Amino acid sequence: MSTPNTFRAFRIRNDSAGYRSGIEEMSIDDLAPGEIVIRTAYSSVNYKDALAGTGEGKILRFFPLVGGIDVAGHVVSSTDPAFSEGDAVLVTGCGLSETRDGGYGEYARIEAKWAIPLPAGLSLRESMILGTAGFTAALALLRMEDNRQTPALGPLAVTGATGGVGSLAVDIYTRAGYEVHAISGKPEHADYLKSLGATQVLGRDVLADARPLEAARFGGGLDNVGGPMLASLLARTRPYGNVGSAGLAATADLPTTVMPFIIRGVSLLGVASAGTARDLRDEVWKRLATVWKPAHLDTICTREVGLEGLPEVFAGMLAGGSFGRTVVRLG
Repeated sequence: MSTPNTFRAFRIRNDSAGYRSGIEEMSIDDLAPGEIVIRTAYSSVNYKDALAGTGEGKILRFFPLVGGIDVAGHVVSSTDPAFSEGDAVLVTGCGLSETRDGGYGEYARIEAKWAIPLPAGLSLRESMILGTAGFTAALALLRMEDNRQTPALGPLAVTGATGGVGSLAVDIYTRAGYEVHAISGKPEHADYLKSLGATQVLGRDVLADARPLEAARFGGGLDNVGGPMLASLLARTRPYGNVGSAGLAATADLPTTVMPFIIRGVSLLGVASAGTARDLRDEVWKRLATVWKPAHLDTICTREVGLEGLPEVFAGMLAGGSFGRTVVRLG
């Protein structure tokens, strides 16, 4: 399969002319090195993409780079014998839009060691509705269950529940057999969260207090917010429950004490999706394509845009308007 002389990509620059991003014409030779060239079908928008695309966060290690931490498409050429022309593959994280060109281009060149063959049970579009957000939510549950989390411990709380990671976590954890309590500051989306499987939708006020210990209410949970809400969730977690930390939508600070850890044996688990080891990565995607596959992906995908729509999506996300998942269509 031949590739064009040039293709469109959403590129991020930072030089004497300032920090900026936009659509440019590129060639395959302009891309970071890798064994596999794919024709991109879909990418997605994550909070990290909004930070990178606007310069609000220091994500890129050097410039210029193509944005987009997720990518899925079909192989057009490969120097690695494990992949052949026409294979459907996906990559999430793994340095995309940080140390190498990412998925916001009509073509991408990727390292074979991070390319995941599209699992049976997922389409390319579904894999990008999931993307880093779904991978993060599922990785958190895998980490919790590795530390003896079970549905018998009680409901899992999900903060920032209307965002991408939160929405997918509600659905995935319900599919895995857990009762899920969604915590959100957007009461207008309560019906949406219940449609994904949440048995209760709670306001942020339920985690407003952050005393060292509160009445134990949750078996564990996933926090996407940081700060006092995470501290309060830890203080309300039952003995030997697990809380995964996956985001900082409010703040990177954590004003807590050791009391939940030394009195109740609560575990705070870090969820770092970008550099996950390959064996864990394969296991997470296997589950996302089968027993943990969300039942409401089309509901969670609230927007589909082309490259031209990215700046508007970034602005809305950074303004606190995250709702569901945005898929970027390139194919």
